This record gives sequence, structure tokens and C-alpha cells, in this order.
Amino acid sequence: MAAGFNPAIEKSRAAAIEALKPSPRELEHGLKLHADSIVIDAYGFSPRSALDAAAYTREFDAGASDQELEDLREEMTMTRCVTDARERAEYQEAWKAAGMTCIFQNAGEESQDPLRLLKRLARFTYVTDMLRGFVSKAAGPDDIIAAKRENRQVLYFSGNGVPITQNWVSVEDELRYIRIFFQLGIRMMHITYNRRNMLGDGCAEPSNAGLSDFGRAVVREMNRTGVIADVAHSGWTTSFETAKASTKPMVASHSGAAEVNHHVRCKPDKVIRAIADTGGYVGICCIPSFLGRGGDINAMLDHIDHVAKRFGTEHVAIGTDVAAASTAAAGQKLPSRRSRTRYEYLWPPDAFANYPSRHATLEWTNWPLFTVGLVKRGYPDDDIRKIIGGNVLRVARAVLPTAG
Repeated sequence: MAAGFNPAIEKSRAAAIEALKPSPRELEHGLKLHADSIVIDAYGFSPRSALDAAAYTREFDAGASDQELEDLREEMTMTRCVTDARERAEYQEAWKAAGMTCIFQNAGEESQDPLRLLKRLARFTYVTDMLRGFVSKAAGPDDIIAAKRENRQVLYFSGNGVPITQNWVSVEDELRYIRIFFQLGIRMMHITYNRRNMLGDGCAEPSNAGLSDFGRAVVREMNRTGVIADVAHSGWTTSFETAKASTKPMVASHSGAAEVNHHVRCKPDKVIRAIADTGGYVGICCIPSFLGRGGDINAMLDHIDHVAKRFGTEHVAIGTDVAAASTAAAGQKLPSRRSRTRYEYLWPPDAFANYPSRHATLEWTNWPLFTVGLVKRGYPDDDIRKIIGGNVLRVARAVLPTAG
């Protein structure tokens, strides 16, 4: 494979090739197939910029609150590709290395508060407004297809939560912001994050209770409006009951197969079957501890194999849940203070253990090697095209309302 990217990207590529050990023919064919295909990350993040360490330190020293610092950190990592020439160059290089057409972009904080959900949506709207010659917002599947044809990139927005008023006047009053956020460009929403909310239980809640009556009303409204229901972070019962309640394809956008690795963020076969029965898919993530069995690119392919062979290649995608990071971020020394764990996180012990060698094979810029891995596993080209983008495109088209 020709070199030419920054050393961090090349190092990760070398790690993935070493793990896969493709033949020259498999490598060449996989890279060409990847370059020719519409490639969609079923759930991920735009390449992240480094912080402006001096500006961040000034705010820290001035006594900025934890929330102010978190907002500043997100603002910088998400938008400095617009304002800083070096960060913009790395941003564009990461997209090129990944060979990516579209990211189903995390564009909402883990919350149900409309004001919190607006922040990331505003940041990525700003990026796509200011860099639209390179990356733009996709309003629908046709925009993704056009971007591939024109050698551009697009973001398709996920809200990461269902916006509700939380006034509890009526069910209808609580639901009205779903349509507003759809009009702002949101095309997918999490039913829950890790904890319990008014819709259902998150994946880390020990009770594993199901979808509430209000949750069922939310699913109906999402189906009506044209928003994909995503149960990636939902509990197993909530995930199953969401699938049974949905009249449109729904997904677990960044997850795994619990039969391969028993983890709260993976889905058992009963849930995968229910998702497949809606016409949806399970997106396999790039988080080593969720994948288990070595936690590298081969482990990710094991999860894809499980879903594809048991439920069909129409029902599996790749939703990385990771981002490329600016090389300028490496070695940055930033001030910090001890703070309490955020309420939403509720991760089991060691859920994010540090596995640097495994992470290297799963770096976001290694997307072309994911395709090579599918070639090595013997998948036909048409099935590979479904897994690396076609299934996401199909579900997006099935859920989005048609103009009448």
C-alpha cells in the first residue's frame, strides 16, 4: 500500500495489515473496492482537532466551571478544523485516509434536554456551513450518493438523545421537539443512553426493564417523523421492545454481538433477530473492550461474521464509535482538576481499559483495511458494499419520509 499519510496514520495501517495478514491480491482488491464504494460509518465522529492549549489554560486559570471547560473542549475539538489551517489539513487528511463518504455523526450530547442537544448540532452545522466545499450536511440519502459522485464528504446527523420538554404536561407536548430536531437535520436518535430514562432502561441498568408507555409513544412519533430509532446504548429488553414497537427499520448503530463477547453494550441474538425483522442493522463498533477476544480488527470482523452468517449481510454495518485525532493533540499538557463521574456514564469496571496495540488496528483512518478484512474473510463484493455503506443507505431511505 502506498505511503503518504502522516506517521500516526501509517503506523496504524501497518498494525492493521500485520494483524490481518492479507495476501497481495486481497489487499489490492480490498483497497480498490473500498475506493469505488459508498462508505458510511453507521455511527462515528468527525476527525477531532487538538485543543488550543494556551486558550484552554487561560480559561482554567480564570476559574471556569467544569461545564464551561467541557463546552470549550468540545468547541475546540469539533470546530478548529474551520479556524486553524493546520487542524484543517489534518482533518482533510484523515477523511482521505479513511476513504469515507459519510459519517452518521454524533451531533448531540448524551441528554434529553433540547438545549444540551443543540450544542453539538450547532458545532457540526457550523463546520458543514464553513467547509461545504469539502464536507457538507446530508439532508437525505440522495445527498450521500451525490457526494460520492462528486468526490466530496458529508455528515448525516444523529441526535444522541430524544429531545423532550420535560414539563410533563401531556405526551403530545413532550414529543413536539422530535419534529423540530428533525427539521434541524437530525435523522437518528438514541432511545436511551446508559442509564434509565422515561423511555426505558439503558444498557448498564441492572434491572434490564423494558420500553415504557411513553417510550412507545416516542417510537411511534419517530416513525411518523422520519427519525431512525437507535438502541445502541439501550438495555436488552428495551432494545427488543423498541424493535417490536417500531413499524420502520431501526438499529443498534454502534454495538456488537453478545454471543461473541458478553458485554452490556453488545446485543444478544434475540435482540439482533428483532432488529433484523424490522429491516434494520447492527453496527459493529471499534471499542476493544466491547469486542473482546483480542479486541483488535480481527475481533471486529468476528462480530460482523456472527451477525452476517446468522442474520444476513443485509443486517450488519460498521459503526466505529471512534474518531481520528489530530497529531497536535499528542503530548499536550493541559491543566485538570478532579471531578465526579458524569451521571450518564455508568460504565462497568474496566469498560475503557487501555489497549494501545489493539486500538491501533481499529483506528478510524484504517477504514480501507476493514474492507480488506472482509475480502480476506471471503465475502462477495456485493455483500461488502452492503456492510460498508449500503445497509445504512437503505435504512436511511426507508425511514425518511418521501415528498408528496
